[in-house]
Amino acid sequence: MKSEEPKAAPGNTILAKPTTTQQNAMEVNGPTKNNVASPTSQSQSEAQPPAPVSDPHIPREQWGGKYEFLLSCIGYCVGLGNVWRFPYLCYRNGGGVFLIPYFIMLFFTGVPLFLMELSLGQYGAAGPITVWKCCPLLKGIGIGMLCVSTLVCLYYNVIIAWTFYYLGSSFQSPLPWSCEAPANAALCANISSGNGSFQSPSEVFWNEKVLGVVHSKGLHDPGPVRWPLALCLLAAWIIIFLCMLKGIRSSGKVVYVTATFPYFVLLVLIIKGATLEGSLQGVAFYLTPDWSRLASAQVWNDAASQVFYSLGIGVGGLLSMASYNKFDNNVIRDTLIIVVGNCSTSFFAGFAIFSILGHMAWRKGVPVGEVADTGPGLAFVAYPEALALLPGSVFWSILFFLMLFMLGIDTLFGNMEGITTAVLDEFPQLRQNMMHKTLFLAALCFAFYLMGLLLISDGGIYWFTLIDSFSTSFGLIIIALFMCIGISFFYGVNQFCQDIIDMICHCPPWCTKFLFFFKACWVFITPFLLLFILTYIFFEMYNTSLQYGSYVYPFWGKALGVCIGMACCMQIPIWAGVAIFKESGTLKDRFQKAIRPLNSWRANTLSSSGQTEEQAEPERVDGPYTVNLTSMDFNAMTWQSDSNA
Repeated sequence: MKSEEPKAAPGNTILAKPTTTQQNAMEVNGPTKNNVASPTSQSQSEAQPPAPVSDPHIPREQWGGKYEFLLSCIGYCVGLGNVWRFPYLCYRNGGGVFLIPYFIMLFFTGVPLFLMELSLGQYGAAGPITVWKCCPLLKGIGIGMLCVSTLVCLYYNVIIAWTFYYLGSSFQSPLPWSCEAPANAALCANISSGNGSFQSPSEVFWNEKVLGVVHSKGLHDPGPVRWPLALCLLAAWIIIFLCMLKGIRSSGKVVYVTATFPYFVLLVLIIKGATLEGSLQGVAFYLTPDWSRLASAQVWNDAASQVFYSLGIGVGGLLSMASYNKFDNNVIRDTLIIVVGNCSTSFFAGFAIFSILGHMAWRKGVPVGEVADTGPGLAFVAYPEALALLPGSVFWSILFFLMLFMLGIDTLFGNMEGITTAVLDEFPQLRQNMMHKTLFLAALCFAFYLMGLLLISDGGIYWFTLIDSFSTSFGLIIIALFMCIGISFFYGVNQFCQDIIDMICHCPPWCTKFLFFFKACWVFITPFLLLFILTYIFFEMYNTSLQYGSYVYPFWGKALGVCIGMACCMQIPIWAGVAIFKESGTLKDRFQKAIRPLNSWRANTLSSSGQTEEQAEPERVDGPYTVNLTSMDFNAMTWQSDSNA
């Protein structure tokens, strides 16, 4: 439904005001048949106090340059999933054939939703919650995004803590998870002879030294906190706090290093892998096509979910970072650059991973499939073991875990930015006082640290897997689905496209053609594909048990995970009910008012076009069929009674 509020943007008709001294002269809510006031209403109007003056405008930060925004978004999107999830999905789902459903889902789901989130944040210049002034009924989407961001930040920094632990251990020679280490001599001898345990030294180091999972019986038995990991987690949160202390002014400078360094490491690893024996077998295993896999629904679901999660859609980070852009930034161009950069990184990371895994399989004399893994198993077991076989293994291990640290911290910047921007927009007085803002950020990081201690206990990996599996599962898909439907049908897809054109100002012809494609996706194609993903997730969740290794989660554990996902998406109907309850009139009237943008929604447009308002208009007037006039209106009007006299 298209907004009924007049649009104050370049190239559009706006409600003209008589003079700059007559602002707020008339506020009309509801249709009237005539606007002639009686002498009684005149005297009452003159007795009314003047409209309240708006609060002084609190300046909003902006990126120091175009490249800071691009690098921040690329760093946010290019995360650990590009390295440890995409290559695994590619070889599991038919090798090179997987690229066909991947790019189809990218063009029809990923890119349209990515552009929608960037455009919404940039046009409204607000965070995930405040931006829904465009449609107050959907404020719950912003609250849901905040919930998802909180869960992601909770477990994502635990990965960085593991990375710190491995990075510190990498300075030992020989590496503690290699067969050259004296503590692993007996273990490696048993493996080579085929007797005893079949766990590799890297598996023993991961399960016993790092996680301590061998001392826990399951989800119900978390055990004590592992204090070496607790110190690593504390160091990780201190780094996040220092990098985000000054907002985008500090994090925007950090990304020049954190967003570019991983590409340097990937390039070095690809070059090194190409010189190793057996690397071609690894690459062939990665890309060999299996055309029969295209008929599997799982392949299409894996492609859609990988596109969805790797771009970071629906979490609020993109929306928050875009809110610090200049109003006339070309958001379509940035979308194409970031998406192409992210997906290219996923593809080329596979060469760096499988070339070295192919060498390890050649050294062991086993198929590549036996050494390939996904998730933490690839990053902290399989790949470190492969690096330990290389000459100069200490150097390669340090380089690899530095890359993981950079990838993780960039993604965490985006998620934390989504949380802090949402809170600062709701409580703008925090922006004015640097001390209050610092205390808020410190309290937030410390709270995350305390909650994260559960995930680094002996049984913490079970809780980590539970939160990881359900925090970005069906709840995130539902949030994105409602965002797409809400903007397309409640706010109005034509109005939204016009907003994008207004931001770009001189929209080149190719931008206009792209908007026709995006409009079709937002209204028809993308919601349908999201429903397909959602249906498959529910089907798989019902028929598949959740497990970590050989441990199968109990029913209450899986139910707890479902509640975690429901807590995120249930914010949408809850806050929609609140928005309807706040309005007056019949249920239909309440609904129509709740989907109407607030007056302050166009504030960013007005300021960008040089229009200012000295007095604040009320966000919503609940007295229908009334006309409120100020004394300036009476002085400027010629009354019929005077002319008759």
